[in-house]
Amino acid sequence: MKKILNPGVGLAPVPVVMVTCGNMNESNITTIAWTGVINSEPPMVYVSIRPSRKSHEIIKQNKEFAINIPDQKLVWETDFCGTKSGKNIDKFKESKLTKINAQKINVPLIYECPINIECKLVEVKELGSHDMFIGEVVCINCDESYILDNGNIDYKSANLLTYAGNKYLAQNTDVGERGICLK
Repeated sequence: MKKILNPGVGLAPVPVVMVTCGNMNESNITTIAWTGVINSEPPMVYVSIRPSRKSHEIIKQNKEFAINIPDQKLVWETDFCGTKSGKNIDKFKESKLTKINAQKINVPLIYECPINIECKLVEVKELGSHDMFIGEVVCINCDESYILDNGNIDYKSANLLTYAGNKYLAQNTDVGERGICLK
Protein backbone atom coordinates (compact mmCIF):
# COMPACT_ATOMS: atom_id res chain seq x y z
CA MET A 1 0.00 0.00 0.00
CA LYS A 2 1.23 3.52 -0.75
CA LYS A 3 0.74 6.60 1.37
CA ILE A 4 -0.03 10.00 -0.16
CA LEU A 5 2.54 12.70 0.69
CA ASN A 6 2.37 16.45 0.27
CA PRO A 7 3.88 17.84 -2.94
CA GLY A 8 7.60 18.45 -2.61
CA VAL A 9 10.96 17.65 -4.11
CA GLY A 10 10.87 13.87 -4.06
CA LEU A 11 13.25 13.11 -6.90
CA ALA A 12 16.36 11.45 -5.49
CA PRO A 13 19.19 10.82 -5.70
CA VAL A 14 20.25 13.83 -7.73
CA PRO A 15 23.72 14.81 -8.92
CA VAL A 16 25.78 17.14 -6.76
CA VAL A 17 27.92 19.70 -8.56
CA MET A 18 30.13 22.60 -7.63
CA VAL A 19 29.33 25.57 -9.84
CA THR A 20 32.12 28.09 -10.36
CA CYS A 21 31.64 31.61 -11.64
CA GLY A 22 33.54 34.87 -11.87
CA ASN A 23 37.12 35.01 -13.12
CA MET A 24 40.58 33.92 -11.98
CA ASN A 25 40.93 36.96 -9.70
CA GLU A 26 37.44 37.12 -8.18
CA SER A 27 35.38 33.94 -8.19
CA ASN A 28 32.89 31.90 -6.23
CA ILE A 29 31.86 28.28 -5.80
CA THR A 30 28.34 27.15 -4.94
CA THR A 31 27.23 23.58 -4.40
CA ILE A 32 24.07 22.70 -6.30
CA ALA A 33 21.88 19.61 -6.32
CA TRP A 34 19.23 21.14 -8.61
CA THR A 35 20.95 20.44 -11.93
CA GLY A 36 20.64 18.31 -15.02
CA VAL A 37 20.56 17.90 -18.77
CA ILE A 38 17.98 19.96 -20.63
CA ASN A 39 18.83 19.40 -24.33
CA SER A 40 21.16 17.26 -26.45
CA GLU A 41 21.61 19.28 -29.67
CA PRO A 42 22.98 21.75 -28.89
CA PRO A 43 24.10 20.26 -25.58
CA MET A 44 22.47 22.23 -22.76
CA VAL A 45 22.39 21.87 -18.99
CA TYR A 46 20.88 23.83 -16.15
CA VAL A 47 21.58 24.79 -12.56
CA SER A 48 18.97 26.33 -10.28
CA ILE A 49 20.21 28.97 -7.83
CA ARG A 50 18.43 31.09 -5.23
CA PRO A 51 18.46 34.82 -6.14
CA SER A 52 19.99 35.63 -2.73
CA ARG A 53 23.19 33.71 -3.52
CA LYS A 54 26.35 35.52 -4.58
CA SER A 55 26.79 33.22 -7.60
CA HIS A 56 23.35 34.19 -8.93
CA GLU A 57 24.37 37.79 -9.65
CA ILE A 58 27.85 36.85 -10.92
CA ILE A 59 26.47 34.40 -13.49
CA LYS A 60 23.74 36.81 -14.60
CA GLN A 61 26.35 39.52 -15.12
CA ASN A 62 29.16 37.47 -16.72
CA LYS A 63 26.94 35.04 -18.68
CA GLU A 64 29.24 32.06 -18.08
CA PHE A 65 29.59 29.32 -15.48
CA ALA A 66 31.23 25.94 -15.02
CA ILE A 67 29.76 22.79 -13.57
CA ASN A 68 32.49 20.93 -11.69
CA ILE A 69 31.53 17.36 -10.83
CA PRO A 70 33.06 16.16 -7.54
CA ASP A 71 33.89 12.60 -6.58
CA GLN A 72 33.62 10.98 -3.16
CA LYS A 73 37.05 12.32 -2.12
CA LEU A 74 35.59 15.85 -2.24
CA VAL A 75 32.57 15.35 0.01
CA TRP A 76 33.89 17.73 2.71
CA GLU A 77 34.76 20.46 0.19
CA THR A 78 31.43 19.99 -1.59
CA ASP A 79 29.48 20.39 1.64
CA PHE A 80 31.64 23.32 2.75
CA CYS A 81 30.98 25.22 -0.49
CA GLY A 82 27.26 24.57 -0.09
CA THR A 83 26.97 25.67 3.52
CA LYS A 84 29.23 28.75 3.58
CA SER A 85 28.49 32.05 1.91
CA GLY A 86 30.84 33.41 -0.72
CA LYS A 87 29.83 36.87 0.45
CA ASN A 88 31.99 36.36 3.54
CA ILE A 89 34.88 34.11 2.45
CA ASP A 90 36.96 32.99 -0.52
CA LYS A 91 35.73 29.43 -0.93
CA PHE A 92 38.66 28.39 -3.16
CA LYS A 93 41.13 29.50 -0.50
CA GLU A 94 39.23 28.18 2.53
CA SER A 95 38.50 24.77 1.00
CA LYS A 96 42.02 24.51 -0.48
CA LEU A 97 40.66 23.83 -3.96
CA THR A 98 42.81 24.71 -6.96
CA LYS A 99 41.70 27.15 -9.67
CA ILE A 100 42.63 26.25 -13.23
CA ASN A 101 41.88 28.03 -16.48
CA ALA A 102 38.97 26.85 -18.58
CA GLN A 103 39.43 26.28 -22.31
CA LYS A 104 36.47 28.22 -23.76
CA ILE A 105 35.16 30.48 -20.97
CA ASN A 106 36.73 32.92 -18.51
CA VAL A 107 35.54 31.08 -15.39
CA PRO A 108 37.95 29.10 -13.20
CA LEU A 109 37.53 25.34 -13.03
CA ILE A 110 38.17 23.19 -9.95
CA TYR A 111 41.24 21.06 -10.67
CA GLU A 112 40.33 18.42 -8.06
CA CYS A 113 36.96 17.65 -9.71
CA PRO A 114 37.37 14.84 -12.26
CA ILE A 115 34.90 16.41 -14.71
CA ASN A 116 34.38 20.10 -15.55
CA ILE A 117 31.67 21.34 -17.91
CA GLU A 118 32.12 24.82 -19.38
CA CYS A 119 28.86 26.66 -20.11
CA LYS A 120 27.72 29.85 -21.82
CA LEU A 121 24.53 31.26 -20.35
CA VAL A 122 21.58 31.01 -22.76
CA GLU A 123 18.64 31.98 -20.56
CA VAL A 124 17.54 32.61 -16.98
CA LYS A 125 14.07 31.40 -16.01
CA GLU A 126 12.57 32.80 -12.83
CA LEU A 127 10.71 29.94 -11.16
CA GLY A 128 9.99 30.96 -7.55
CA SER A 129 12.48 30.06 -4.83
CA HIS A 130 15.17 29.43 -7.49
CA ASP A 131 16.07 30.77 -10.92
CA MET A 132 17.10 28.25 -13.56
CA PHE A 133 20.29 29.13 -15.44
CA ILE A 134 20.31 27.35 -18.79
CA GLY A 135 23.76 26.96 -20.27
CA GLU A 136 25.06 25.67 -23.57
CA VAL A 137 27.95 23.27 -23.06
CA VAL A 138 30.96 24.60 -24.96
CA CYS A 139 33.64 22.28 -23.56
CA ILE A 140 34.03 19.28 -21.26
CA ASN A 141 37.28 18.65 -19.38
CA CYS A 142 37.82 15.16 -17.94
CA ASP A 143 40.68 13.48 -16.10
CA GLU A 144 42.32 11.10 -18.58
CA SER A 145 42.02 8.21 -16.13
CA TYR A 146 38.22 8.35 -16.50
CA ILE A 147 38.09 8.26 -20.30
CA LEU A 148 37.28 4.90 -21.85
CA ASP A 149 38.90 3.62 -25.06
CA ASN A 150 35.75 4.61 -26.99
CA GLY A 151 36.08 8.22 -25.78
CA ASN A 152 33.17 8.08 -23.31
CA ILE A 153 33.48 8.99 -19.66
CA ASP A 154 33.76 6.07 -17.22
CA TYR A 155 31.29 7.38 -14.65
CA LYS A 156 31.49 4.23 -12.52
CA SER A 157 35.23 4.63 -11.90
CA ALA A 158 34.83 8.35 -11.24
CA ASN A 159 32.67 7.52 -8.19
CA LEU A 160 30.73 10.77 -8.39
CA LEU A 161 28.59 12.21 -5.60
CA THR A 162 24.82 12.30 -5.49
CA TYR A 163 22.47 13.76 -2.90
CA ALA A 164 19.33 12.20 -1.42
CA GLY A 165 17.33 13.60 1.47
CA ASN A 166 20.07 14.95 3.67
CA LYS A 167 22.93 12.63 2.68
CA TYR A 168 25.71 12.48 0.14
CA LEU A 169 26.04 9.17 -1.67
CA ALA A 170 28.78 7.83 -3.92
CA GLN A 171 27.62 6.45 -7.25
CA ASN A 172 29.71 3.44 -8.17
CA THR A 173 27.56 0.38 -8.88
CA ASP A 174 26.41 -0.83 -12.30
CA VAL A 175 22.97 -2.43 -12.35
CA GLY A 176 22.41 -2.45 -16.09
CA GLU A 177 23.04 -0.49 -19.22
CA ARG A 178 20.83 1.35 -21.64
CA GLY A 179 19.09 -1.05 -23.99
CA ILE A 180 19.05 -3.88 -21.46
CA CYS A 181 15.40 -4.61 -22.32
CA LEU A 182 16.40 -5.17 -25.96
CA LYS A 183 18.82 -8.01 -25.19
